[in-house]
Amino acid sequence: MAELCKDIGKLGFGLMRLPRKDGAIDIEQTKRMVDLFMDAGFTYFDTAWAYEGSEDAIRQALVERYPRESFQLASKNAAWIGSTCREDAIRQFDTTLERTGAGYIDYYLLHNLGEMRTKVFDDYDMWSFVRELKEQGKIRHYGFSFHAKADELGPILDAHPDVDFVQLQINYADWESPDIQSRKCYEIARAHNVPIIVMEPVKGGLLAKPPADVSAILREAEPDSSEASWALRFAADLDGVAVVLSGMSDVGQMEDNLRTMEGFEHLTDAQRDVIKRAAERLAAYDTIPCTSCEYCAKVCPKNIGISGTFTAMNLYTLYGNEDFAKNQLGWLVGGRGRVPADQCIKCGRCEKACPQHIRIVEELEKAVKAGF
Repeated sequence: MAELCKDIGKLGFGLMRLPRKDGAIDIEQTKRMVDLFMDAGFTYFDTAWAYEGSEDAIRQALVERYPRESFQLASKNAAWIGSTCREDAIRQFDTTLERTGAGYIDYYLLHNLGEMRTKVFDDYDMWSFVRELKEQGKIRHYGFSFHAKADELGPILDAHPDVDFVQLQINYADWESPDIQSRKCYEIARAHNVPIIVMEPVKGGLLAKPPADVSAILREAEPDSSEASWALRFAADLDGVAVVLSGMSDVGQMEDNLRTMEGFEHLTDAQRDVIKRAAERLAAYDTIPCTSCEYCAKVCPKNIGISGTFTAMNLYTLYGNEDFAKNQLGWLVGGRGRVPADQCIKCGRCEKACPQHIRIVEELEKAVKAGF
């Protein structure tokens, strides 16, 4: 753990949801965010081969502007996307090096293990590949990200005891979730003494804008603290957590997260109780646990706007404003070239790719009946 944490602040910059302008990643705003992050003493950046435009953007905003030894760069291999053989999967690493211009990757992950995806990495023997990369100095550490249930995590860690870290989805909304099983996965990683990097601490942004009664619990306790700050602190407070990633999309989010994490101190018992009450209130709402990762979109043969439909449905559930929710539906589905939910052919491919284990076909049917 000491080596993994060396010179890394507790906050990591997740590069999946970078700011956009005129349909493309806003490089100038990304540069400002990188500068703020580095000036505050944080140095861990997380991208992936599968994050469209992200690796190229971080080359421009970070790699070409800072000494290579001054930051740590993580990227990921998604062998289960578009690969028909081991060579295809291996080429993803070469593409990552070319896009980032980083020379080497500090933290390289096998991306999104669990369910049918684990078998792809096993079949292509990607474990030997990452070990070879480490021996050659092309990567410094390797691990994997995991989006499945706890009963799959232990066997993977047992089979690969030499992994340097594991990346888990941990947030207070999913801590006791029977589908995401944040706590159970965390406990298995701790039992294996594997350092943890936290992803989705704000649950794709949902915990930055919770329902009004959830927000009220947090604001009453600390009027000057943002809702997102509570989510970050919950994850950072856990033993064994090396880095908490936050997928920031604008300068304002960056500034808020830096205020939260600079000089981070562990939570008090009173603060933990506040989070527990907020989580219990949030659990009473019947929302769709979609984080807009778009893995479903990559496999949908009809190009259904799944995440956009679910976002609109959740907005309606949480805030009750049908006009606003449907305006968002138009923007997030048709506005992005996607097809409405009533065109779903119920093939089920999306459900096999979904990290959140959502019953997507069933939820789309509900959306259609609701007029979305």
